[in-house]
Amino acid sequence: MKTSSEGVAFIAAHEGVVTRAYRDVAGVWTIGVGHTAAAGAPTPVRGMVIGRDEALAILGRDLPRYEARVTARLGPTRQSAFDGAASFDFNTGAIDRASWVTALRAGDAAGARQRLMLWTKAAGRTVTGLARRREAEARLIFDGDYGLSQAASAAPVAASGDVSALQADLATLGLYRGAVDGVAGPASAAAVLAYQKSHPDLVADGVAGPATLASIARDIAARRSVGTVIGTAAASAASAGAGVAGTGGALPVLVALLVGIAVLVALGGFIALRYRDELTRAIIPAKET
Repeated sequence: MKTSSEGVAFIAAHEGVVTRAYRDVAGVWTIGVGHTAAAGAPTPVRGMVIGRDEALAILGRDLPRYEARVTARLGPTRQSAFDGAASFDFNTGAIDRASWVTALRAGDAAGARQRLMLWTKAAGRTVTGLARRREAEARLIFDGDYGLSQAASAAPVAASGDVSALQADLATLGLYRGAVDGVAGPASAAAVLAYQKSHPDLVADGVAGPATLASIARDIAARRSVGTVIGTAAASAASAGAGVAGTGGALPVLVALLVGIAVLVALGGFIALRYRDELTRAIIPAKET
């Protein structure tokens, strides 16, 4: 089977169409509707810009690999169910191991719907945006409802994902000081715009689309990594300090020195991780291809 035109529109509405290359959460260059070099040509690179029509054309070339897996896993099914399953696999790559498919093939539609809703977590936490997408896919798979007008009208909210989580992340990065109230007000937009202006690869439009969200997620992950290293170093220092308490001499000074070195190494690691592309460009001149 093939994804219908309504199914393609459904996937594009929920994935977002990004016309300028960006790095995803894993640091992989991406463009269009979630397209990476792993899916084939074109290979996204820094500065690449495409039109919306080209982005949808690339999506059309990327879909067959997912369609083949869905066909093999689901077997004969309704077009709407196929389209919803294609959306799920495009987003998760997990059609081969998803238990909801097993339940559906066994005739347990209610159980399948319930199991589909288990796929709402990223990095160990439930993500509101993923929950909304699974709900939309459930309506498509089990009810035949594409909900395209609703998806289109909700696009700005979907693009921001979990607004309160976005605000919390921006606050962590020192860019948002408003109340985390779940409402994307002007303060949120200003914080997003400030973040985008500090990252040359992003379009500074104040909209938290896929590219901006991926960049924020990478920054948060890098900061947490640094925090873990510093916390571990501090705990080790405290333990060592406790062991030598009251002994005087140079050992406590040495412990403090080691903690300082650990902090500097952690900060250096954060800078190298977050700005590796910029550092590479500064060292190795860019070449035309």
